[in-house]
Amino acid sequence: MNTLPKLTITPNPKADHRLILLPAGKRLPAALPECNFWQRLLKRKDTKAEELAKSPLAADLPDGTRATLVMVDAEKPRFEQLTALRKAAMPLLDETPKTLDILPIGIDDATLGDALYVVLVNAVPLPQQKKKPGQPLKEITLPCRPASADFHMALARANLLARELTALPPNLLDPAHYRQRLRALAKERKFAIEEFDFRKLKKLGAGAFCAVAQGSDDDGGKAAIVRLSWRPKKAVKTIALVGKGICYDTGGHNLKPAKYMAGMHEDMNGSAIALAILCAAAELNLPVRIDCWLAIAKNHISPAAYAQGDIVTALNGTTIEVVHTDAEGRMVLADTLALAAKEKPALMIDFATLTGSMMAALGARYAGVFASSDELAAQAVAAGKASGERVCVFPQDADYEPALDSKVADIKQCTLEGDADHILAARFLGRFVGKTPWIHMDLSAASCTGGLGAVATDTTGFGVSWGVALLQTSVETP
Repeated sequence: MNTLPKLTITPNPKADHRLILLPAGKRLPAALPECNFWQRLLKRKDTKAEELAKSPLAADLPDGTRATLVMVDAEKPRFEQLTALRKAAMPLLDETPKTLDILPIGIDDATLGDALYVVLVNAVPLPQQKKKPGQPLKEITLPCRPASADFHMALARANLLARELTALPPNLLDPAHYRQRLRALAKERKFAIEEFDFRKLKKLGAGAFCAVAQGSDDDGGKAAIVRLSWRPKKAVKTIALVGKGICYDTGGHNLKPAKYMAGMHEDMNGSAIALAILCAAAELNLPVRIDCWLAIAKNHISPAAYAQGDIVTALNGTTIEVVHTDAEGRMVLADTLALAAKEKPALMIDFATLTGSMMAALGARYAGVFASSDELAAQAVAAGKASGERVCVFPQDADYEPALDSKVADIKQCTLEGDADHILAARFLGRFVGKTPWIHMDLSAASCTGGLGAVATDTTGFGVSWGVALLQTSVETP
């Protein structure tokens, strides 16, 4: 994993690339260096100063410095503020500078912190298998250190971890490689680690997980449920994070066409998000115990792969009629949620790139959430507003449940019609959480062409900032 650029505090930045931050207003402040130059440029482009809050302006200054001018409107939603900052930073970062200046003029400390985060989270290129990979930013210079600098550096590192893992090709992050990385990370971060491999899960009766994993050779292709735990002093409660970690999804016997199999190495994104939240919480020393449960497997096709019509028994004793083998995510999550629920956490949150119907409902700019109570739903929405990672709460009323009625088992895995599949998936997963307070996030915003909010890459790392914001709320809530 690449390291973030270092921060240098200096009153006289001299880098060739500069991000200039201004408060929203109808005029450029007189304190703006080269103010006359910028005024002439605005006039030439027939643009008003106030439009800089939506469309930042990039230019080469008389001394050769590449600069971008952006106004940040503190009254706008945080998502819009982060988007404006990203649009301003990327023309500079696209030139792969070694050093970048951030120059605030009349800007509050919180906005300066957001600008720092935007630069940090986009400063390191995602993994590339090229002879000449992209070069990371080495240094950020600022006139003063934002109070939130450590927080935003931890958040940027976590987001980058999630995106790096998600971007790795399937031959470099199969279940075996993934588990090796987790062991190394656990050793580095001093997390406790427990691995429930295929054989152990079979003995435990995790038939839903094993049904998916058995399509891969070598004892489920090294599939496992991996638990990483962090136990800080003076923790107030325990929270379980659960992530879908399907390292490659062929669809199984219900094989995906090539168009829809492209990018299926990213189907482990939910596990990467859960893991990244754990790492951020530990670095920030949040006073909460965390168990991070990662359901790591592949959904392959083979003579041993599960098939339509199979009936399997999950870890909690629920029998499941298999309807479609491409609905593997809810299968591996079912046993993982049941395993996590045995520990009786105060809250359980799962993350998964689960359904195409959530993409159809929201597109790629929001993620959908389901919550076991109105209070949790409100907390989820508030965390989205605070973090700039927006979520929409969906219903999961009981009258959806008859669609999953089975004549031969306790529940159907899904339906072939696919109507409201995102809701049916949540109803299905709800069978495995018991009475544990629970939030389910369907990560429709895991990939967004052109980036989203603070992040410029298609792989967004969506959920990391949201998860940290929710943990902070949970710590404060009795």
